Amino acid sequence: MNFPVLETKRLKLIELTDLHANSLYEIFSLEEVTRFYGTDRFTLHVEASRLIDMFHKNFLEKRGIRWGIKLKENQKIIGTIGLNGLQLKNKRAEIGYELHPSFWRRGYTSEAIKEVLRFSFQQLELYRIGAVVYPENQASNNLLLKLGFTNEGLLRGYIHQNEQFHDTHVLSLLRPEWEQSQEE
Repeated sequence: MNFPVLETKRLKLIELTDLHANSLYEIFSLEEVTRFYGTDRFTLHVEASRLIDMFHKNFLEKRGIRWGIKLKENQKIIGTIGLNGLQLKNKRAEIGYELHPSFWRRGYTSEAIKEVLRFSFQQLELYRIGAVVYPENQASNNLLLKLGFTNEGLLRGYIHQNEQFHDTHVLSLLRPEWEQSQEE
């Protein structure tokens, strides 16, 4: 499968390459981005290249797809979005995303999620999209609920970050729920 490039009104979701390493470093080196991400913030540029390599490897092994979120107006990479834990046989994956804080609260994340959901349910024929979100990350929890996800409960001590364990919410959206929301 060739890497699927997706488009929305304002965004192009593209395959990340080493050309995007500086943009990724700029995003992942910020504490406010990684606070709820489940990873420590980047302190070395090589970490961005390693992340891009991991995204590429996951795609080749059909275990995930991660897009760079590019603004059409200026071609700037402002974040990433993708499917983790992709299981085509079981027709499920988990969605994950992050955005540079300069672009928060402008509807970009919602726009990107909607397109990834469309692709996941229609092209990949997935049945379930999950999400694992820190309870403290109210913006992300609220966004997913607004997009039709259901909060299934709390995973205790689920992520180890910054030398401590964190609880997370687990949310999900099933294809029939998504299809119904598209008709409304």
